[in-house]
Amino acid sequence: MEWTDEAIVLSVRQHGESASVLEVLTRDHGRTAGLVRGSRKLKPVMQPGNSVQLVWRARLSEHLGSFAVEPARARAGALMENREALIGLNAFSSLASATLPERAPYYDPVFVAANILLDAMMEDGIAHWGALYVRWEAGLLETLGFGLDLKSCAATGETENLIYVSPKSGRAVSEAAGAPYKGRLFVLPPFLSDPAAQISLEDISVGLALTGHFLLERALRPNGKQMPQARLRLEALAAETGRESK
Repeated sequence: MEWTDEAIVLSVRQHGESASVLEVLTRDHGRTAGLVRGSRKLKPVMQPGNSVQLVWRARLSEHLGSFAVEPARARAGALMENREALIGLNAFSSLASATLPERAPYYDPVFVAANILLDAMMEDGIAHWGALYVRWEAGLLETLGFGLDLKSCAATGETENLIYVSPKSGRAVSEAAGAPYKGRLFVLPPFLSDPAAQISLEDISVGLALTGHFLLERALRPNGKQMPQARLRLEALAAETGRESK
């Protein structure tokens, strides 16, 4: 069996003396792994965040298989030189590995958005790409079947003044309907419901809290997993950066 695809490197681990197991997020074949033989020369290419072109081969579809790897877009160097970008990269790669089922071939929107996100991380800090990251996680929830419903109020059906999200239903709640319960509701960052909205560091922080809650409760804990430490560090970075900006 054989297929060719575009991919983003998520992780790589040594296998024996001269081989590596490469885990990637592909455009058409989901999250998958393969063996790369004689991988020392390819070490700079097989770094998290880099885009590569792959050929996967195996005798049977259920086998690990082997990858032939060609470089496509190098990002790892730039991402690793910047503290905020490195934290974002680690959060992205660890969360993709933890939540996406292996070899589920229906994650093209997640893949496309990931490329946009990683390119943005090369340019500036979390104030620049933080909202993109939150949107990527919201899209990940949607793809996994746990999408947030932010179009109308869960209590009244109104479509204006939606400023909260119910932690149980994942539906938006209006300012008036949520006022008595605001201590138990998540804040809805404006940029998740309005692409033209202004974005603050506080919005990014509350957005990460929102998507992180639903990823943990709906995608991770039901599968016996906890939130990756790398993702928790990203949330701490957003809070830290927000405090420093005041």
